[in-house]
This record gives sequence, C-alpha cells and structure tokens, in this order.
Amino acid sequence: MLYRQIEQNKRKTVLLVLLFSLLVLATGAAIGYLGYGDAVPGVAIAAVFLAFYVPVTYLSATAQVLRIAGARPASREAYPQLYRIVEELCIPARLPMPRIYVVDDPSPNAFATGMKPDKGTVAFTTGLLERLNREELEGVAAHELAHIRNYDIRLMTLSIALVSVIIVLADIGPRLLSQRHRGRGKKTHPAILIIAVVLVILAPIAAQFVHFAISRNREYLADATAVEFTRNPAGLRNALIKIGGSDLDVRNAKRETAAMYIASPFARERKKPRTNWFSTHPSIESRIERLERM
Repeated sequence: MLYRQIEQNKRKTVLLVLLFSLLVLATGAAIGYLGYGDAVPGVAIAAVFLAFYVPVTYLSATAQVLRIAGARPASREAYPQLYRIVEELCIPARLPMPRIYVVDDPSPNAFATGMKPDKGTVAFTTGLLERLNREELEGVAAHELAHIRNYDIRLMTLSIALVSVIIVLADIGPRLLSQRHRGRGKKTHPAILIIAVVLVILAPIAAQFVHFAISRNREYLADATAVEFTRNPAGLRNALIKIGGSDLDVRNAKRETAAMYIASPFARERKKPRTNWFSTHPSIESRIERLERM
C-alpha cells in the first residue's frame, strides 16, 4: 500500500509538471498571436522570461523563504533532542544532515527548503516544539526530510516561478492587443483571436490551480515517505491532529510561501474539512485517513 501510493503520486506529479510547461508555452503563443498575428514571437518571449526568472528564483529561494519566515539557526546546545531526532532520521532517509532553524511563533508548524539534499534546511516553530512529544516531532521531522529527499522544494520553486511567468505574460497580452487596435499587428482570424484572448485571461487562474494541485500531491507523498522512514504512522497522525487543532496563524506566513509548510499556516484554511481547488494542502482529515490505512 505504502510503496504503491508513493509511485502513484510520483506519476501524477510528472503529469502536472508537463501540463504546467504546456500552459506556459500556450500563453506565450497566445500573446504572440495577439500582438503579432504569429505564435512564434510569443513563444520566444515566454522562453526569455523562463531563462531569466526561473534561474534567479532557483538561486535565491532558500534565503528568501527563511527571511520571510523570520527563521533563526538552532544550536545543538539549545535543541539537543531536535538534533538527535533529525540525525537519526537522516540514516533511513539516506540524507546528509540538514541545517536546522527555529521560528519564534506559537503556532505549531514546520517547513523545509533547499534545492538539493546536500543543501537542505528544516525549520520548526517554537509552538510545534512545545506542543509535540518526541514521537510526534519525529513524524513531522520525517515529513520535512521527505520533502528534501523527494526534491519537492525544487519542484515547488519551479512551480512558483512558472506561475509568475504566466502572470507576467498574461499582463503583456492586453497591451499587445491594444497595439493591434492601433494597426500595428497582422490580420488574423477572428475565432483564433478570441481563443487567444480567452487563454490569456484564464491562464493565470489555471496556473494557480495546477500549482495548488502539485502542492497537495507532494504533501500526500511526503506523508507516505515519512512513514517509510519511521515505520510509525501514529506519530505523524497525532502531530497533524495537534497542528490542525491550533487556532493560531503563523505570523510571518505569506500566501506565496504557504505551500512550504507541513499544514496551512492559516488556521481558517487548516480547519476546512474538505479540500478545494484553491487549497495549498489536502485537508487534515484526508491525510489522517490515509495515514490510518497504512
């Protein structure tokens, strides 16, 4: 059951990334048709944005996430149990020891960042460290290490960058269309022109949907992988119950970084009984149900 779930989630993620890539190219083709009557210039514009924005985001993502969260390095002397737990989990995870950070916040939550396993970072709020026992903390740490091992941080960073590119391209579309009205564009077929306009309008919304779907998919995979590390679904299950029961928001959490946390940093979203298209995470109830089946 466990390994089948992991393989299914990996296949779904590959399909979602392919869909995202097609959406970026389609948006570029649409703005090219709107502005020049030809899709090729638009695809070229999309490629230029990808070539510039994605590498910049990739290189600066870790530092930005830690800065936004207000995370500080955690010393071994101050958090000996946390260090022992992470070190023990790195053995079955086959990962180098990540950097450990702490966020001074009473809301129980955690996140991981780092583009590669050898540059991984895990961060825990003080609220989480105070509320969870050792077994539960082990489950949360295993979940975050799973994100690092599965290269989820790289995937989510790429997803955020692609969403940003699509939003920028969609913003260019109306300007190019206004140029057409001033007589600068080639003559085009009205039906294709309407399709291009609709695509430019809907592409940012569709991109957000795909981004959220990737995020939810990776949470299920990280839960399953965490159980692979600990051989104990009860620890993570009980931790999620405590995290879901908190009424506190993570103070420095932003919408752009919400998907990085083990559960939504916003209490209102965390307490929703069902997942919807705008959810960054699966519902706590659905995750607990899957863990209980393991």
